[in-house]
Amino acid sequence: MTENNSNINYHEAMEYSLEPLIIHSNHKILYINHAAEEFFRATKEEVIGASPLDIFQETSKAAIKERIESAYEQPAEVIEETVYRMDGTTVDVELYCHPLLVGETKAIQSSVKDISRRRESEEKQKEMVRAINELSATIVPLLSGIAVLPLVGSIDEVRANHLLEDVPLKAKNQGVNCLIIDFSGTYKLDSIVTEHLFKISSVLSMLGIQSVITGLRPELALSATQLGVTLDSIPKMSTVKDALYSLGMESNKRPLI
Repeated sequence: MTENNSNINYHEAMEYSLEPLIIHSNHKILYINHAAEEFFRATKEEVIGASPLDIFQETSKAAIKERIESAYEQPAEVIEETVYRMDGTTVDVELYCHPLLVGETKAIQSSVKDISRRRESEEKQKEMVRAINELSATIVPLLSGIAVLPLVGSIDEVRANHLLEDVPLKAKNQGVNCLIIDFSGTYKLDSIVTEHLFKISSVLSMLGIQSVITGLRPELALSATQLGVTLDSIPKMSTVKDALYSLGMESNKRPLI
């Protein structure tokens, strides 16, 4: 059986929607639903007749105006913006709009989705990643002039870049003469990451800091070879303990490097 779409009460459907909806035409708001009233902290009477551009920051208005004009013909892509509520507070939202006919009048329906919690979660995630990256670049002093950089866990390109930028500077500032770069705690490296990590040794060498590589598993060594990374000039040991022995730590001798 075919339903008669003319029996659908569109006004009622909008009112029951939990998503804030706005209908506007010629830069004037014609209607908002109850969810939009609550979201914008305003009554229908306060909003209807106003310009939809009023909720946007000045820096965004030109682009939004152009977007509205194009939305009379076809749906616009979903975008993220910061908008104002009627009480002056701002909120991060996801916006989507599409063409609509109100009688014979071309109009646009815009839906507004609050993404402030998602943005907050994303910022917390970024802060966490920054903190992890900072910890991952921690240089542990072992003996006068000798320190170890323990690489732990999965290392992606972002973290590898952070290590390349941070480690040489920290080593120089801490007065490190020899840095043991220990790979034994890493379990995932791709070709780009491997290249970044082995560049650390080159940068350290330019700063007059000798590096020793430890814990290099066969698959990591193979990856470096395939990249054409030359490790011949870098001392390599199985473990940090072996490196320390070679540096004379256990026998209280002067380091060999």
